Amino acid sequence: MNRIEKAFAQAHAENRGAFIGYLCAGDPNFESSLEACRAVIETGVDILELGVPFSDPLADGLTNQLAAQRAIESGINSSRVLDLVRAVRAFSEVPIVFYTYYNLVFAQGSEGYAERAKAAGVDGILTLDLPPEEADEHLEACTRHGIKTVFIVAPTTPETRLEIICKATTGFVYYVSREGVTGEQAAMSEGIQRNVDAIKAHTDLPVVVGFGISNAGHVRTVAQAADGVVVGSAIVNCIAENPNDPKAITDALRAKMRSLLEGNALGKG
Repeated sequence: MNRIEKAFAQAHAENRGAFIGYLCAGDPNFESSLEACRAVIETGVDILELGVPFSDPLADGLTNQLAAQRAIESGINSSRVLDLVRAVRAFSEVPIVFYTYYNLVFAQGSEGYAERAKAAGVDGILTLDLPPEEADEHLEACTRHGIKTVFIVAPTTPETRLEIICKATTGFVYYVSREGVTGEQAAMSEGIQRNVDAIKAHTDLPVVVGFGISNAGHVRTVAQAADGVVVGSAIVNCIAENPNDPKAITDALRAKMRSLLEGNALGKG
């Protein structure tokens, strides 16, 4: 099994959802970002989702937009993002999935992008704005280089498209629990179990749920319905609140992770 498969298998064996934590690569700078990655990994993240900083992150709410801005202003580019992955690989085998926009892939060519990502230690790529119907070149490159693909299903996705999306996916399917952009929410959307079940009718791959998950109660709710839980803005806010204090960042991240993981501690059922 590859690292992504192993992570879900381990979570399943422990009767819990896999916990996927998002950080923007290079936020607020390379050194602090590396220590942030170390903090969430050591505190129990099962899969690390690294956002690749982009100047026009249309699917992201303010928290993640500002994280990308901090990273870019600190000098982070595509090459440094790969350096960050290599630095993480020096101490961890946690699966790493890129969360990126297709412009960044297209600019380098799908073949070269997948080859360099794999060599650095990336396990999967989620291209937010790439429809699977137009992704043949990207899919072929990822297959050649052993990179798993991740595609998104939204609450507004019609039943007729689920099979297309699931067929293009080789890692896990990412269900966005609500319309709009990323960001913490006070309450979870309704219908998560129903929509996860609808996706599972088209695939045997894991289905994870993200967008708006911000506390242990949310994690608990989602873990009962899906194979994995994605938390982003609630984690990134730990950096936003302490951008100039590396120790405060890692202390806040460890505390937040412990709090979130309490929602997964009791297992499924």
